[in-house]
Amino acid sequence: MDLSYDPPEAFRHALGQLHDIVAAEVGSDDFGPADYLSGLTVLLQSMDYDPRFSETGRRMAWGMVVGVLRGRAQAIAAMKANPGFDARTVLSPVVITGVPRTGTTALHRLLAVDPRFQGLQTWLLDSPMPRPPMEAWGEYPQYRKTVAALDAQYAAAPGAKAAHFRAAEEVHECCMVLRQSFVSNLWSCGWSAATYDAWWQCQDETAAYRHFAKCVQLIGMHEPEKRWLLKNPGHIEHLDLLFAVFPDARVIQTHRDPGKAVPSLVSLLMNLNALMEPERTGQRAENLLRREVAKWAHAVRKAEAVKARHPGQVLDVVHADFHARPMETVEAIYRFIAMDIPQDTRAALLQRIDEKPELSHGVHRYSIADYSMTVEEARAPFADYIERYDLVEKRA
Repeated sequence: MDLSYDPPEAFRHALGQLHDIVAAEVGSDDFGPADYLSGLTVLLQSMDYDPRFSETGRRMAWGMVVGVLRGRAQAIAAMKANPGFDARTVLSPVVITGVPRTGTTALHRLLAVDPRFQGLQTWLLDSPMPRPPMEAWGEYPQYRKTVAALDAQYAAAPGAKAAHFRAAEEVHECCMVLRQSFVSNLWSCGWSAATYDAWWQCQDETAAYRHFAKCVQLIGMHEPEKRWLLKNPGHIEHLDLLFAVFPDARVIQTHRDPGKAVPSLVSLLMNLNALMEPERTGQRAENLLRREVAKWAHAVRKAEAVKARHPGQVLDVVHADFHARPMETVEAIYRFIAMDIPQDTRAALLQRIDEKPELSHGVHRYSIADYSMTVEEARAPFADYIERYDLVEKRA
């Protein structure tokens, strides 16, 4: 989060001001295809109407919008500066997806220890460009800006570390680039945004996926032969668009009891919401849980329909199995993606499994009872999905 920008008196009148700020920073007024403008306009209108921002929240939200538009402008500038970046097709990327809080992050970071993969590092999602050599990252102001922003975020919301730790140099989620098209679920998650959310639910994200695919090509242009490892929970709602840009993708879909996963997601999201709208946290959390239950129940139903049209391209991984037998799961994944596991890679995988770095920042504690919903209510819209993958744990 960036608190260095003074927010305008009215967000809905600040579209020109926003573009001027970003153009001055990036040194370019080219923001690419104009398909992002409708979403950005609705978002700014919503920011005046829906949330009850604190003064700090207003500043944080404005800084976030500036930062995402800046990332888009930087991506377009880097594409223009590197003609031919998209000359090579992205071949058979490995893509991890699933309802949030089903083990996608742990699996993603585990597989990322294999040096044969390349991924989307957090700082390059903020500032897309051809990936420089790792030893030079500290020389880039964009890298240092991401480090400072994450430090500020965790200083303001320490609980977010245990819930979902991010580092500038680690791989992160595709959604951070997808939101640069301003047609994204993420804009409904950080603060109350019912007006934007109602508009977003009716939109097509094809243009966002085209921009995302180009950013993947841009970031990996120096290593076009290296296999991609990507991750984004939101892909389960848009597997058709994912396969449209990466037709030979190999998708790993994780599954967990939604009665546990979705409340965990809301607990994570409330770290930011509580900073943005501190006077309405209880009501916001209750509304958010009902929204997320409905959204992800729809997403898994949509995913099943797309999977049926792409036989052999999706591997299902149940969270409980991965948790109990992680190396067996990893071996099944490598068979699915037709890669071997060299001895040094196997040793690195086993070491990360043993160290469990995801637990080093504390325990993420939450209770669905805090959100005025029962586990049974959260599970109800997922009934067919839960039965299909046997997700209600029967263990003591």
